[in-house]
Amino acid sequence: MFRTDGDDGTEGGVVRATRRRRGPRRKAPLVVTAVLAALAVAVVAVLLTRPSPRPLPHGAVATAAPSPPVVRTPLLPPLAGGTAPTSAGLQRALAAVLAAPGLGRGVVLSILVATTGLPVLERGATRAVIPASTVKIATAVAALTVLPADRRLTTRVVAGPRPGDVVLVGAGDPTLAGRYPAGGYPAVATLSGLARQVKATGTVVRRVLVDDSLYVGSRLGPGWKPGYVSGGDVAPVSALEVDGGRVGPRPLSARAADPALDAGRQLARLLGVVTVVRGSAVVGARQLGAVFSPTVAQLVQAMLTRSDNDLAETLGRQVALAVGRPASFAGEAAAVGQVLRPILTAAGLVTDAIRLQDSSGLSVLNRVQPAALTRLLALSARGGRLAPVLSGLPVAGFDGTLEKRFRTAPTSAAAGQVRAKTGTLDGVSALAGLVRTRSGALLAFDLTADGVPVGATLGAQRALDTVAAALAGCGCA
Repeated sequence: MFRTDGDDGTEGGVVRATRRRRGPRRKAPLVVTAVLAALAVAVVAVLLTRPSPRPLPHGAVATAAPSPPVVRTPLLPPLAGGTAPTSAGLQRALAAVLAAPGLGRGVVLSILVATTGLPVLERGATRAVIPASTVKIATAVAALTVLPADRRLTTRVVAGPRPGDVVLVGAGDPTLAGRYPAGGYPAVATLSGLARQVKATGTVVRRVLVDDSLYVGSRLGPGWKPGYVSGGDVAPVSALEVDGGRVGPRPLSARAADPALDAGRQLARLLGVVTVVRGSAVVGARQLGAVFSPTVAQLVQAMLTRSDNDLAETLGRQVALAVGRPASFAGEAAAVGQVLRPILTAAGLVTDAIRLQDSSGLSVLNRVQPAALTRLLALSARGGRLAPVLSGLPVAGFDGTLEKRFRTAPTSAAAGQVRAKTGTLDGVSALAGLVRTRSGALLAFDLTADGVPVGATLGAQRALDTVAAALAGCGCA
């Protein structure tokens, strides 16, 4: 599986004392097993097709073979004959849980009927709040809107400007594996595989150059904490990195200060040379090897399931390149806003409903209206091109950042009925996704508590889970 930066108790630099060593895997409840079986069928059919747009710089992408036809049925479909809750019914059902002390100053919320997009209950839904990692929903929708779902990022080695030189050219694939090979599905590209291709050409290599020029500007986002890199939350954003820039095998190992040079050194060792410098690939240079990332659809799913910050920043920059903007923090923020603006305007929201500084949600300068995320979730619930958003959302009590949540009363009855993206920063705890109610309706929801006291993160998470579980158990006529 991808190595990732989940928020199982912490995320984005929140105190890590709440992290625990993973114990023996517990059996999922029967309802979760049933959901998994249904999802397995749906996910197989969810890879999407779309004609490839103009090539990106440096040969950054390659398009795979056409995918199966689009399946336009939602995951977690509403039950036949299901009835939508009323506003009064929801208010009665949620009154007590919304007053939970763990939510600090309270929670802003937006709840829609996903199949119609009509709001049922909203409080402060158009107030711009810090979204934390729930902003990855916006990143996912933007990426799937402008990028072919079957596109793959291509890491290449080409002949250098002088004899004995080879150039390692990055295209932004943070899943490229080096010292710490990744197992599981989907398979990721490996640096060793790239080295084998270079050796097979018979090229005599004396020096490795690294070209990470596809991405520009600062490598650290506006509003990021200084400890994000050393704490393993995210690597300095680079078009070339191996193992997510990690310098150790653990998911939260510290990241290299210069991921591109670290990748070059690893390739040099595999090729039996020692000299590594920064350089540029010559246009039209002979290709000596190429390896490919998983598809955009698979990258989106992995980003959402495990809250992978490196994948989020890569997808944001690929959106920027696709719409002709620089692959920088400013470029990706403007590009995601540009792509989502007509979607949100059509839903009746103001043009600045989403104002970003990064694509991962690590920045405390991001501002998002909860109403914007529920509109995007409702749109995704229709399936089609945005179906990977739904298949990527963690399943309550089963996987990703919700694997350890919804396991005990009073929320365990909602296991398998909630699919949601988590979000955690100091003072902020959020949960946004889809839930199927007891009456069979499918709801899109965003719950954001942005006044959580210091040290109260776990209490806020439990309170949000209780609200989501109340939605799942609600007839609410």
